[in-house]
Amino acid sequence: MSVLRVNPTRMELTTMKRRLATARRGHKLLKDKRDELVRRFILIARENASLREQVEQALGGALRDFALASAVMEPGALYQALLYPARQAALTMGRRNILSVRVPVFSMDEESLGKAVLPYGLAETSAQLDGAIETMSQALPLLIKLAETEKTSSLLADEIQKTRRRVNALEYVMIPQFEETIRYITMKLDENERGALTRLMKVKDMIAERAT
Repeated sequence: MSVLRVNPTRMELTTMKRRLATARRGHKLLKDKRDELVRRFILIARENASLREQVEQALGGALRDFALASAVMEPGALYQALLYPARQAALTMGRRNILSVRVPVFSMDEESLGKAVLPYGLAETSAQLDGAIETMSQALPLLIKLAETEKTSSLLADEIQKTRRRVNALEYVMIPQFEETIRYITMKLDENERGALTRLMKVKDMIAERAT
């Protein structure tokens, strides 16, 4: 491990020890943050997997009903039946903080949904189309929640990678550099002290020889 280019003085030694202590505290805090981020990520990933399974089941049923409806209805009649929405939904987006990571929060105004009003005559369409539209309507809140958990998982994964890189930089680069630099400065100071002591002893001997 390379040594930082510093003057081997006691003041620099004190500075290096202070920086080492700060790096160790930061390393511990970042490790704790990384571990908590991983724990939260696992919980959200499990929730995301459950939501995805529910959404896939709901959409699979809706697509089957649409396929059956398209088989028994004229293409033009099916297009006209789906041309206008059965209802409207008001969607708002907020933010929440997970360990300094701002993640989205989607909320849907349930009152704005109201009751589905089919924009076509029941005599002109099949029952499968009604069921498909109702299934899609019930799946909408799940889709919104799935979008929220997907984005949250992505943001947490990015933050975990950044935090892991910082932890590794401290653990394998900065902290060893500080430790090696402290050893280097300590060794140089010890050498200087031994050199000064040797010179003093020589001076003492010279003075003693002149006194005799």
